[in-house]
Amino acid sequence: AIVNAVMQVLSEAHISPENPTLNQARIVYNYYSEMESGGHESLFRWFGEKINALGMETYSKQLIKGLEEIGAHDYAAIEKKYGKELWRLYVALENEEIEKEAFYRIVEQATDDYYKLGDALRARLESYFVAIYQELIEVVEE
Repeated sequence: AIVNAVMQVLSEAHISPENPTLNQARIVYNYYSEMESGGHESLFRWFGEKINALGMETYSKQLIKGLEEIGAHDYAAIEKKYGKELWRLYVALENEEIEKEAFYRIVEQATDDYYKLGDALRARLESYFVAIYQELIEVVEE
């Protein structure tokens, strides 16, 4: 129940300078959600506006920091290896500056690396959500 409540809060929340825990949890949760639904292409398609608003450098640092802080080091390594280059290629593809094969060749490698790790990120997120839920949700005891 706690994990579902946190996911609900994160899916409705906006990035807020007043709540760094919320911001970190939201970036990591959105990463997980979009990667599970369609890999890096899905992440960029559905979260690209926010990546643009933050800037890829800032987004990448925040994502990697968040992944490392919850112990998801293998996922952080994937983003360190592929993240910025994939974003550069994605933007170039959207602007019709490159052939789609250039993007898809690398996106397949990165997404395969992600899926090889199985459900490890989900388990890390669930533990993290249980640890931080009181910072995100007001608990009222009856």
